[in-house]
Amino acid sequence: MTVQNIVIAGGGLAGATAAKTLRAEGYTGRVTVVGAESHHPYLRPPLSKEYLLGKAGEDAVPVVPDGWYAENDVGLRLGVRVTGIRPDSHTVQLDDGASLDYGSLLLATGATPRALRLPGSDLDGVSTFRTLDDSRRLRSALGTGGKNVVMIGSGWIGMELAAAAATYGNHVTLLGLEEIPLAGAIGPDLGRFFRGLHEANGVSFRLPASAREITGRDGVVTGVIADSGELLPADIVVVAVGVVPGTGLAKEAGLAVDNGILTDASLRTSADGIFAAGDVANALHPFTGQHHRSEHWSNALNGGKVAAKAMLGQDATLSTIPYFYTDQFDVSMEYSGFPALAAGAEPVIRGSLEDKEFIAFWLQDSRVVAGMSVNWPRKEQPGAQKTIKALISAKTPVSAGRLTDPSGGLGQLLPEAA
Repeated sequence: MTVQNIVIAGGGLAGATAAKTLRAEGYTGRVTVVGAESHHPYLRPPLSKEYLLGKAGEDAVPVVPDGWYAENDVGLRLGVRVTGIRPDSHTVQLDDGASLDYGSLLLATGATPRALRLPGSDLDGVSTFRTLDDSRRLRSALGTGGKNVVMIGSGWIGMELAAAAATYGNHVTLLGLEEIPLAGAIGPDLGRFFRGLHEANGVSFRLPASAREITGRDGVVTGVIADSGELLPADIVVVAVGVVPGTGLAKEAGLAVDNGILTDASLRTSADGIFAAGDVANALHPFTGQHHRSEHWSNALNGGKVAAKAMLGQDATLSTIPYFYTDQFDVSMEYSGFPALAAGAEPVIRGSLEDKEFIAFWLQDSRVVAGMSVNWPRKEQPGAQKTIKALISAKTPVSAGRLTDPSGGLGQLLPEAA
């Protein structure tokens, strides 16, 4: 633990988890977290789920209690951005004019919502969705119900926000470029399952479709004109068409960048003493031997831990199986695995889509590479996600018949039961 002065650029889950891990591992040197937002580091999943729906308050979003930073002698520079990195002198510049030296630097700069350059995109009532402030505004706007909401984007965030808006009693129309929502992520059959779920709860779809123009009156949004020419009335428009990793600092500093900041399995970048974690890191994964960039909280959580330990010289690698979850209406879904390996494969289904209780397995060369559980009983042991991760890690062939056989429990699928 000879390194001194660790700077963490980014005040999200990855950055806060790294700071927490550094102290838990016994590091006593200076730690400074620089966060562009004025809020203490917080969790993002509740923003489009429990918090947005009013099922949880703001006490559910902090990564650690606000007082933890002072109690553990972690410097917190909020509302401040890192504007430049000088790898040769191991310093960073901040937009308030200050300069910080570092022994190790963690880039946890996250991502920003992709914007649509449309006429009317600057009208009141039009927004992207990423931050706690975004969720606060949308929660207030949706909460009274009865509004016309147009959601642009049919990915996970767009679908979650559409579900929340409809749950509040608003009239929701969703536009997306895919013929079937989520088909690129989980295939057409399961995409139809989620579309049917939404339609049963009053959500209307225009697919494939894009927005051509956003209309307004007196500076306030009134509608969206689709590429078909259809005018969709709108009191609220949310653009959820993906995010762009925050690689600007890394590029300017000469770090290797390709769909994020390239790192090895220990989250080291191409520059000495600089690491990257979270949404911005395109990390080498030991399981596949390929680089993967994940925008989910599990990756940020585990990446923050690994980066902290690696900065302290420990033998740490980001080897966990990627995981995420979503809650939409009465469906709770969890997914573990590698979407890139599952792409194009037909899922093998255990259970019933009609009953909204099933597990979908994706196989490559008869080996499970991804799995998704929907409303699967949590009391069953071993749990669905534990089973899926064990099957992926084992890399042993398993037949579709065994995966779908309802006569035995999930325990029969584990490698030791084969």
